[in-house]
Amino acid sequence: MTSDNAPQSLIQTIERHTRGVEDCTTAIDGLLLFRREAPTSPAFCLIKPSIVLVAQGNKEVLVGDDVYPYDISRFLITSLELPARSATLSASAEKPCLGLNLALDGRLITEMVAHGEVPSINGTSSGSCVGIGSVTAQLLDPINRLMQLLDEPQAIDALLPGVLREIHYRLLTSDQGALLRHIASVEGQGYRIAKAIDWLCRHYAEPLHIDTLAASVNMSAPTFHSHFRRLTGMSPLQYQKWLRLNEAKRLMLSEHLDAASAAYRVGYESPSQFSREYSRLFGAPPKRDIDTLRGLAAG
Repeated sequence: MTSDNAPQSLIQTIERHTRGVEDCTTAIDGLLLFRREAPTSPAFCLIKPSIVLVAQGNKEVLVGDDVYPYDISRFLITSLELPARSATLSASAEKPCLGLNLALDGRLITEMVAHGEVPSINGTSSGSCVGIGSVTAQLLDPINRLMQLLDEPQAIDALLPGVLREIHYRLLTSDQGALLRHIASVEGQGYRIAKAIDWLCRHYAEPLHIDTLAASVNMSAPTFHSHFRRLTGMSPLQYQKWLRLNEAKRLMLSEHLDAASAAYRVGYESPSQFSREYSRLFGAPPKRDIDTLRGLAAG
């Protein structure tokens, strides 16, 4: 088994579980599977702290102006909750793009680092919360065993903790280990930005006061703003706006709210401002965009 050739069992398991669907939740909390049968243009998404591994095909994620391509030999890893755009580069019905997204356990990472379970590694973090790492046989082995648990659900409770610990160990000792250690450090700026992002995700509809949020994570406003932009590729205000607009889109699609009602629900005071910012982000006014999406779904 090499990093240039994912094990057939991994491909077959993902293929079997994703037949007829593009995205599939599983019996393992935090493990999602995906399938794309055609290339896709970049679509907006919110990436959780996770590792994304492609067993077949290739994809890319765009964060701000940076592009992160990944395939069977390279995994994507993100250590903060991050707005991004995701695209499938190669896929077909005969050979679909298949892969998995596994949420990272921040507490487990911190525990393993704090208890000295992970040997010291060379290298330093680039300062980004996104990285591309080399897929190795040592990493593929526990991931393959994780996938095999989907076909043995009665063994999940007993065997899952050990498999997850091994996966996190392999990530911490990979070429992206410094990125994870940087975020896990309670004294580090990444940990503080993560706490601020958690607050924004829970309180996106509330007014944003940068000074107050910065103080809550023990940072000055200028330092907070600088580190937030360096790690996420956007300002705190832009991040909040992204959260608001995407939640409004979900409300209009799933709960059939009109644009004004959705705007007020997510914290906008002016429907016209909401419409302008929505059009700027999604390329069309709210009603036209939602009508188009519903038409595509119906088709």
